[in-house]
Amino acid sequence: MDIDVITRLVVPRFLAYTRYWTTSDRAREETPSTAGQWDLARALVSELENMGVPHVVLTDRCYVVARLPARGGAENCPALGFMAHLDTAEDVSGKEVKAALVPSYNGERIELPGGGALDPALDTDLARQAGKAIIHADGATLLGADDKAGIAEIMTAAEYLITHPEIGHGPVEIIFTPDEETGKGLPGFPQEEVTAQVCYTLDGGALGEVEAECFNAYKADIRCTGKVTHLGYARGVMANAALMAASFALMLPRSESPEATDGYYGYYCPINIEGTVENASLECYIRDFDRAGAERRIAALERFARAVEAQFPGGQVTVAATPQYYNMKENIQKRPEAMDTLKRALSNLGIPCHLRPIRGGTDGSRLTEMGIPTPNIFTGGRNWHSRTEWASVPEMAAACAVIIELVRLWAQEQKA
Repeated sequence: MDIDVITRLVVPRFLAYTRYWTTSDRAREETPSTAGQWDLARALVSELENMGVPHVVLTDRCYVVARLPARGGAENCPALGFMAHLDTAEDVSGKEVKAALVPSYNGERIELPGGGALDPALDTDLARQAGKAIIHADGATLLGADDKAGIAEIMTAAEYLITHPEIGHGPVEIIFTPDEETGKGLPGFPQEEVTAQVCYTLDGGALGEVEAECFNAYKADIRCTGKVTHLGYARGVMANAALMAASFALMLPRSESPEATDGYYGYYCPINIEGTVENASLECYIRDFDRAGAERRIAALERFARAVEAQFPGGQVTVAATPQYYNMKENIQKRPEAMDTLKRALSNLGIPCHLRPIRGGTDGSRLTEMGIPTPNIFTGGRNWHSRTEWASVPEMAAACAVIIELVRLWAQEQKA
């Protein structure tokens, strides 16, 4: 496998993808939630067709599904899938991204023209990239490595496989999804188009990181209904819904927030709060690796609601919790070959395997629920959803190599 060739393919591809404005919008229910995701999807379809991929589908909900046919005697192997998402997070602007390639990072602080800096004194991962190529944005936007690095790696691996017919493989499926960042990307998933028995998302971080378990995730919508009257005659009568929502938010334990937890600790996180004296709302994320722990947190929200009602006589508070995705650990363990083959691929390439839990989720979480076990593989990106996001070029090339080796190994092992 020629890493230099892979590097020359993946870098311009990733830089091109970062120029598409694909920020998703969690306030919109339709899929995709933004028009820019269509632009990237159509570009990928065109690129796949130009590569000579015979089966490429773009669905009416903006899912791209492509299939490389088997060859080299592996025609009876089950299909293997690779998936990444089209959208970027709305936490920071993804419009007019100006990505910069640093061919040989000198290990020093990088002042970003759009504001802020990449500082190796504060970022040990960045410090380790000295002498290596990295890519970053200008500080005015995020970079979009989450998950355009994953898209670029899958596309590069596909091109490499097509142009290296000596690598035998079974059917290889490529899946690109919209709206992963909103947690709404899989309801319209075209399962009838996918034949893969095992899939991998390319949506992780540092070299060698592998994730096969994630949060159980819920979104809770808290609605506060107040009791309105003239402010001059409000004593003993009015219940202020805006203040009710604020009081509810302050009841969420600060020790169980994203900024106060790591590892396997779950959290509550208020995402949005708005309203008036009469009606107010609070959107809250619930995360826990244990399903019972998530349910405990939802029950706590109901108790907070009753406590707020007691503070504001005449006011009402409702809590509606909706599941977003579940921990994929149990279903992945039912198909041990998914992780076994991945570990062997990493070992063959001399890449240490670092198993860690995802403090979040991927579309792989939902696909695993659908019966297709989908662990997550590193992409080389760091500092996602921020203006200081950057990606390691050698690690991006390594992710491509992992895909190619997975495809090769899968065909060998499934034939045997």
